[in-house]
Amino acid sequence: MKEVNKSIPKVDGMGLVLGRPAYTEDITDKNALVIKILRSPYAFARIKDIDTSQAEKMSGVHAVFTYKNVPRKIVTRAGQGYPEPSPKDKFILDEYVRYIGDEVAFVAAETEEIAKEALKAIKVDYEVLEPVLDLEEAIGHKSIIHPEKEAYTMFPMGFDPQKNIACTYNMEIGDTQKVLEESEVVVKNTYYTQAQAHVAMETHASSAYIDIQGRLVIITSTQVPFHVRRIVAEALEIPISKIRVIKPRIGGGFGGKQGIHGEFFVALATLKTGKPTVCIYNRKEVFEASYARHAMKIDIAIGSDKEGNLTALDMHILSDTGAYGEHALTVFMVAGSKTLPLYNKVKAVKFGGEVVYTNHVSAGAYRGYGAIQGNFALEAAMDELAKKLNMDPVELRLKNTIKEGETSEIFKIMGEGGEGVEMIVESCKLDYCIKRGKELIEWDKKSKGIKINDHTYRGVGMAIAMQGSGIPEIDMASAVIKLNDDGFFNLLVGATDLGTGSDTILAQIAAEALGVSTDKIIPYSSDTDLTPFDTGAYASSTTFVSGNAVKKAALNMKNLILETAAQKFDLNQEDLDFNGEDIIDKEGKKIISLKELATGFTYNFGHIQKQLVATDSYCGIKSPPPYMAGFAEVEVDTLTGKVKLLDYVAVVDCGTTINPNLAKIQVEGGLVQGIGMALFEDVKYTKAGKMLTNTLMNYKIPSRMDIPDMKIEFAESYEPAGPYGAKSVGEIGIDSPPAAIANAIYNAVGIRLTKLPFTPDKVLKALLERKQNG
Repeated sequence: MKEVNKSIPKVDGMGLVLGRPAYTEDITDKNALVIKILRSPYAFARIKDIDTSQAEKMSGVHAVFTYKNVPRKIVTRAGQGYPEPSPKDKFILDEYVRYIGDEVAFVAAETEEIAKEALKAIKVDYEVLEPVLDLEEAIGHKSIIHPEKEAYTMFPMGFDPQKNIACTYNMEIGDTQKVLEESEVVVKNTYYTQAQAHVAMETHASSAYIDIQGRLVIITSTQVPFHVRRIVAEALEIPISKIRVIKPRIGGGFGGKQGIHGEFFVALATLKTGKPTVCIYNRKEVFEASYARHAMKIDIAIGSDKEGNLTALDMHILSDTGAYGEHALTVFMVAGSKTLPLYNKVKAVKFGGEVVYTNHVSAGAYRGYGAIQGNFALEAAMDELAKKLNMDPVELRLKNTIKEGETSEIFKIMGEGGEGVEMIVESCKLDYCIKRGKELIEWDKKSKGIKINDHTYRGVGMAIAMQGSGIPEIDMASAVIKLNDDGFFNLLVGATDLGTGSDTILAQIAAEALGVSTDKIIPYSSDTDLTPFDTGAYASSTTFVSGNAVKKAALNMKNLILETAAQKFDLNQEDLDFNGEDIIDKEGKKIISLKELATGFTYNFGHIQKQLVATDSYCGIKSPPPYMAGFAEVEVDTLTGKVKLLDYVAVVDCGTTINPNLAKIQVEGGLVQGIGMALFEDVKYTKAGKMLTNTLMNYKIPSRMDIPDMKIEFAESYEPAGPYGAKSVGEIGIDSPPAAIANAIYNAVGIRLTKLPFTPDKVLKALLERKQNG
């Protein structure tokens, strides 16, 4: 391979370093009206009356919106496939507000200062209601968070808003209870995972204007431009054809931008005023009024025989979707579907639970997307089982993990929406990842724990993980390739680069298929008018799904080049080949250069002049999992409870790394977020539902001082269904740190922590309880 498996710099890297305009705010009309949003001071309330008259009279105010003067069309803000597997439970504005920060009204004004003053002039009379602030008390609570009759679902998902249930699901293979009762060794425990904030460096940003054809154009920092177009059209009850969505450079997404945030507001304000508008969330708004990770309570039971052969797995989840049901079902499903197949030899498997509404900020998509929550419980429980068996945790996993050429019944039964696909795992180097990681962390030397002094101990722990590569039979991507005069190509894709470098990776795939150098490919992405359809950047889909579409389109272009050359010179196409620079015959003799052919077809080939354009699409029938083994070494101070991460080893099977450096960066970024979830990050509320962790001063994310030099390696692997052997790599890194660090803490000081994050107070409390219990 010439262009694939090469660490080519990002195509937009130098432009970003030089500070060239790239982001939504950079390219927004400088005279745009500024939108500011009035937000609820109560966790749950009904608006009895709202008076905007004083705000409307203010000089410089062009429009004020409340639930009384916006379309009352119920939608979901979740940017997912259609029909959407999330409840339709959100109005643009509503008389009910369901968390502190929920939208009450918004203003479009000539300056930010005027808009803020106008918000102060709006008078609201609230009927304050009792909020639901504990996910374990939500079902059957006297407060019904969604009393509206319009709410509905397009999926059969156990939706029961009268009980505050967004969805339910249950499945079973075999008789799990019977098998557990017959198992020689059983481990049962309950694990809790917290809400986690995305903290992308760029906040949510949207702008809009009316173009010369009278169409609404939305420029927005989104992962899902085509879904934004569809959902905005639905909410505003206007034709999709009247909307264009442009995605510029994004300053990080991580799933937080897989939904609608300011797009509704700029669209409505521009349509009413005819003027360009802009809505930029501040950091506090992002924390308080966008998305967070679903907090979960996970009950798990694992059975085995005395030799460590697993017999049963039982996982029950209670998930907090917050005020609205975005991604409620799919995140919940992935907690099982992207964890349970790791151990495919059990006799019985049970998975189920409920996703409940609370008066917290909405949960939504977040890198790891349920898998990290399920993985924490499963992989921590596996270490508990190893302890009961007096068995090395590494050997227990090697004995039971899925192998290449095998399958799992879970693949067929469970998918992100509840329907899976049958799938043989054709690439799985998980056993290698485990063995290599064991070597790199020096497991045999450190696994028993090391005492440094009277109050400092070290330990190592491990966890394995899997993800997916797009959603089979749902996610679709398309690509268009255009040959230009002078012999270079435009690659048009709807795929969304979040800063991951996917524009570069897709250009490499196109170049490999065509046989040209990557600098001959000029990628252009994510404009719903100008680029072909793509479901968007989520579910680890871009390299696999969009990459396959690009490869097919590029091979079509190569065939088209040979076909048109044969037509021009009256030759048989079968006798020609293209070597990346020239069209040649069977003997290798040059017929014409690509540059000459492209220029000729553009300018001077007479009656056969033509533009060469090729296109193709891809929708997968499988979702090949990437795999990973993660190993953590920690140091625990028993006087302070502080846990210090000393080392992290990650060995990853993601198939062929299209761009090894970009793949490594993706694993590093995922690991850091997983480490943050394990040790630092925690969305906290007051008893009244007010978010406490709403700035970067009080929401701790890992800094460079908190992260050691991580060791990351890639297994030699090739996925036959992927473009040039590639699988996904964007999410796999985040999944293993919580369990690996929990297991390392146990091996260091002998305490089993079951609630994330592992902050010093929790460590000290567990140490004290152990001491009191003898």
